[in-house]
Formats: sequence, structure tokens, C-alpha cells
Amino acid sequence: MTVKEILSQLTLEEKAGLCSGEDFWHLKSIQRLGLPGVMVCDGPHGLRKQASEADHLGLKLSVPAVCFPAASATACSFDTGLLEEMGAALGQMCQAEDVSVLLGPAVNIKRSPLCGRNFEYFSEDPCLAGEMAAAHIRGVQSQNVGTSLKHFAANNQEYRRMTSSSQVDERTLREIYFPAFERAVKKAQPWTVMCSYNRINGEFASENKWLLTDVLRDEWGFEGYVMTDWGACNDRVKGLKAGLELEMPASGGVNDREIVRAVREGRLDEAVLDRAVERILNITLRYLQNHKPTVCDLDAQNQLARKVARESMVLLKNQGALPIAKEQKVAFIGAFAKTPRYQGGGSSHINATKVTGALEAAQGRFNVTYAPGYSLERETPDPALIEEAVSAAKAADVAVVFAGLPDAFESEGYDRAHMRMPQSHNALIEAVAAAQPNTVVVLYNGSPVETPWIDQVNALLEGYLGGQAVGAATVDLLFGDYSPCGKLAETFPLRLEDNPSYLNFPGVKDTVEYREGVFVGYRYYDSKKMPVRFPFGFGLSYTQFEYSALRLSADTLGPDDTLTCYLKVKNTGSRPGKEIVQLYVRDCTGAALRPDKELRAFAKVALQPGEEKEVALTLDMRAFAFYDVESHAWRAADGTYEILAGASSRDIRLSRAVTFQNPVKNPVQVHENWTVGDLLADPRTGPAAKKLLGQMMPDLDLEDEKAKEDMMLHVMLNLPLRSVRSFVAFDNDKLRELVDQMNAALKG
Repeated sequence: MTVKEILSQLTLEEKAGLCSGEDFWHLKSIQRLGLPGVMVCDGPHGLRKQASEADHLGLKLSVPAVCFPAASATACSFDTGLLEEMGAALGQMCQAEDVSVLLGPAVNIKRSPLCGRNFEYFSEDPCLAGEMAAAHIRGVQSQNVGTSLKHFAANNQEYRRMTSSSQVDERTLREIYFPAFERAVKKAQPWTVMCSYNRINGEFASENKWLLTDVLRDEWGFEGYVMTDWGACNDRVKGLKAGLELEMPASGGVNDREIVRAVREGRLDEAVLDRAVERILNITLRYLQNHKPTVCDLDAQNQLARKVARESMVLLKNQGALPIAKEQKVAFIGAFAKTPRYQGGGSSHINATKVTGALEAAQGRFNVTYAPGYSLERETPDPALIEEAVSAAKAADVAVVFAGLPDAFESEGYDRAHMRMPQSHNALIEAVAAAQPNTVVVLYNGSPVETPWIDQVNALLEGYLGGQAVGAATVDLLFGDYSPCGKLAETFPLRLEDNPSYLNFPGVKDTVEYREGVFVGYRYYDSKKMPVRFPFGFGLSYTQFEYSALRLSADTLGPDDTLTCYLKVKNTGSRPGKEIVQLYVRDCTGAALRPDKELRAFAKVALQPGEEKEVALTLDMRAFAFYDVESHAWRAADGTYEILAGASSRDIRLSRAVTFQNPVKNPVQVHENWTVGDLLADPRTGPAAKKLLGQMMPDLDLEDEKAKEDMMLHVMLNLPLRSVRSFVAFDNDKLRELVDQMNAALKG
């Protein structure tokens, strides 16, 4: 049967029932119509399908599945093709396990390093997060399995996440917290979107019509259905009206009866309910009609997980200890070498098919010894274990210390209290580095950490949470089988207090204010020219790259034009490698308070030694625009913009200027509180303003550089029109005439 045919035969009670789950993971079936229930499952980086005998929350037993690197790692690959390949593998696993929708990816912005779920999110930058999410979605859905883009929206902490209100201005929402969702919807059309627990400016996301209908559907063109995060429903009838189709999990029939009652009492138009059911059925039938028996090659998926981890790790420091020569004697130190931390805690926790630590991957291939260095069960240093580790380091040519954050330090459900690693890890690194000049540190963590020992170690490799093959991928890089090619998808600040959200995270009781506005991550650090430990987009290689010949397809563009930016990248070293080219835009118009630069495009380029390739990156009007809250629209101001090509946000190699001109000017209305300076700056009102300024200051010559330093000039430029009456013989009629003249000039 078609969706319309099914809908026409459903009772009111059945329609209401289809708008909530059968249980924790299944949607309801309608047996009399031959409509089976379908299953949804957690797992942005691996399938977490609850086994039949598991607990009802699904936090214990789940079927074995390949655990891929978490989003905190994969974002550092800057490789959309790789994310699409990984997504296809996840979709294949879902088909094999009869799962209709995989609950992910998660694209919430990393507002603070302390968010306990940051390991599950891509980046502090919405362009990068959106592009990676879109690729992930395309990959999964290529296997006729749906995704659920989450958590929409402004869900950037775990503290009181089910009741807290994120107080955010519209411009900040539009420029920072919405664009990753917008890109993913427009470029990949996820089958479902999951609304977040929190309130946004006082209204729950689950019943926010502006969020779920006006923006998501009417502006962005979302075609699927919206589901709640588990337990996020507040007012079921209000949510249905706002555009919330599916409540998960089951509500024991309570909210189903509320829907039925609201329809019968005339408080809910049944057409609204029909629309919700139709949207759910469209997705359910899409899966059922394309479901096919599938067998997964788990070994091949494990090798893919190894590749993804390898492409995502970031070399943050190297003074020559890496790559390790294969004949060198190496001491692997730290319990994570044997038992790696490879995934985060909470709803995305995967029952991995196998886990390979670095020690296992290296033994039998290289001359490696091992010392645990610290206990996984305690945070305080163990002097005996440290002494054993120091002896092993002294006896080796190179010491590799494996450290990071234990499971308890970051998880869904709570936020981190600080950015420090356990004392046992820091003490071990310091002791080993004091004994062995060739000390390399490998970090397994889901979010930034302080590195008080950074000046003492020779090299640092950031592995993040690299999935079940993390150890093998680490060894691939340490011994030079491959060159590191990841770059940071987030800034590592020197200290927590430097973070722009520091004074407003996680808020007080049920309110968190986003007072930093659009200045999140590198947008803040770079604008403030603040020292950081490692900047956004930073990462080293075993080879070197040279940038040259930046050229633009045009010198001037308008709102309907695109700009293609070409540049050449050359591998000037002796090893094969991959470089991530980042394209930033800087607004030089002064029309709005904006960050120093913003990432607008990127590309990953593979190069053999001596090889050179040309990279082409395209920008549209949105790359130059800010969100104008007065007109509730995106606006690129007329004037000059700089195109910046760099190896990180702090390593800009090339720049070119381009001029933006919009023939249709922003609709504005001059009034008596407009300043003389603002009128002078607009070419349409400038002549009249210049004449007025001449009346106030008859001897003024605006072409004279010394005149521009005149104190009185600055006073006059900041005068509102209403104050002109005090300096020139203007009555109210003449002032109104001047305002009308200015508005006529603006209209052309």
C-alpha cells in the first residue's frame, strides 16, 4: 500500500500511536494493515544495536559492531570523501542488522572544551562541521538507511541539558549554531532530524515552531520527519503543532491519549496529525521498500577504521624523534599503549568487534618494550610504576608515552570540570622526558587538554578517540609507514580561562547565556590575537608544502555570482604526504562587528615528493555575508574582502582582495538619529551629508589628511541629524525635508 492508502485506513488512535515509539528503539507497527515496526539505533561512529536481552536503556549489551573513530577525530581529517566511505560502511551494517535509521551525526558546535559530549561533535567551526556531516549522511543513506541529524539546536553542554535555556541572539544562532545543520540538510537531506532537550530563549526545542517549521522546513527545505531526543518531549500537542512528528521512546500511551483528546476537543486539527503520520510513513516505507539482506565484511570495515584513524591523527610537535627508524629500540610507556581509550561514554558506546592497541600492533614487527607507567584505576601517580617507566625509557632510543583522558573524564551526561589530564599521566610524561630526550607523547582524548610538559617532549601526536583500530593506526604513523595528515578541528587554548565562554559556561541553574556571540573558538582567539597552544587547522607532516599562485576568477562579484579561487600546492619534501588547504574570508568593510577571519572552504590534497597540483575552491555570497537581524536576512556589505589561503588559521600563506557590489542596496530608512558620519559613508547620501558638514565646518577640506585628525570633525561626524539644529539654522520642517531627501537618495 501507498502512504496515502495506509493513512486513509488508520483510526484516530492508530495515527496518534504512530507518533511515538513502541518501545525504546522501535516505531509502532499496524499489524492489521501489514505495516511492520522499524528499528532506530544509536551510533554516529558505529552501530549500537541493543541485544534482545539487554537492559531497557541499552547502555549495557549491544551487538558487536566495528567502532570507527569518533567525530572529534574524523573532523581532523578534513576529508569528506573519507567520511562518505565510512558512512557507507555504517549504512551497510545497519542493513545487515535491520536498522532503519542511524541516530547521527551530531553537529553541535564546540562552544567550550568542557562539554562532556564534545568527542561526539565535529568542530568549533560550522563550515567544517556541516561539510563533514553532509558527507557522513550521504554515505549512510547511499545504503538506503536513514540518518538523524542531531541535536537541533544550541545544545552545547550536558549540565541540566533537559531543562536549561540557551539564551542566544538570532545573529549568533544563524552564523554559528545553525549553519552546520543547514549545510547538512541542503546538501544531503537527512531522513530525520533530532531536536535537542534544551530550551532556546525560553522555549523547548521540541515545541519551537520557528525552529522546527519556519527555519528547518520552510527556509532550508527539510523533507523528512523530526524526532525527539530520548525523553525531550515537553508538551506533546504543542510539539505536534510546531513540527515535531515522532516522540521517542514510548510514552506508555500517555501522550498518544493527549493527542486523541486534543483532536476530539478541537484543540488540534486532525490535518496536522495526518501530516505528521504521513511524514513518518514516508521514511518508514522508503526503508522497507529498499531493505535487502546484507552481509558485512567486518575485517574490511576494521581496515577502513584503521585508515580513518590514520587520516585523522594530528602531529602537533616534532623535533626529529618521528618517524621512528624501524631498527631503533623503542619503549612504549603508559597503560593506553596496551589498553587504548578509543571511544567516548554514553549513548554512542560501541561493543567493538576487536580492539587493537599500539603495543599489540608493534610487537613482532619492531623492537618494542613496555612499561604501564600508571594505573587505569587511579588518577594519582604510582612512584613504582614511574620508576619502572623511567628505566625502560633510559634503555631505549625512543620513548613513546601513551596518555590522555580516561573514560570517567568525559562522557554524555556530565561536563568536564577542567582541562587537565590525570596527575598520573602528567607526572609520567615529565619523568620520562627528563630521562629520555627522544620522548614522544601520544594522546587519546576526546577534547583539548592542557599540556604543561610540552616544552620538555620531542614530539606530540594527537590521536583523539580513534576507534577500535587506533593502536594499529598509531603505529603506522609512529614508524613512518604513512605521514600524519590531520589538522585540528578545534583550538587548543593555553588554559581554560582563555576560552570565550569561560564566564558563561555552563550557566546558572536553568539559564546559560551565550554572551560571546559569534566569537567562538578561533573566531575569538584570532580576533583578539591571543596566544594559543595549538591553533585551529594546525597540523604537521613528515614532509613540507609550499603554496603559490593564488588567483581569483573575478575582481568584483555580486550577490548572484560565485568566486573560484585557484592556488598551487607543492610537496617540497622527500616523502609522500597530504596537505589540507584552508580558505578563509576577512571582511574589510567595517559594516558589522565580525571575526578576524572565517573558514569558508577547504580541500585535502595528496602529493608525491616534488609534485605540484592546482586547487580550486568556490565561494558564493554566503561566504561573504553576515546575518542582518534588522532585515532578518543574510547581507554582504559593499566593499573589500580578503581571500586568505592558509595551512591553519594562524598560518596564512597567500591573500588576494576582491570587491563585493550589490546593485540592490540594503533597504534602510534614514531617521533623525542617523549620524552625519554614517550618511557620509554611503555614496548615495554622501553628497548631501558632505554639504551639511560644510555648513557646520565651512573651512573643512575633507581631502586634507590633517583635517581628518581634527577633534571637531570627529565630534561632527558622530552627531545625529537631530543635533544639527544646534549648529546650523535648521528648523523642524527643514530637518524633515533633509531626512526625506536622504531617503529618496537611498531608493535611487
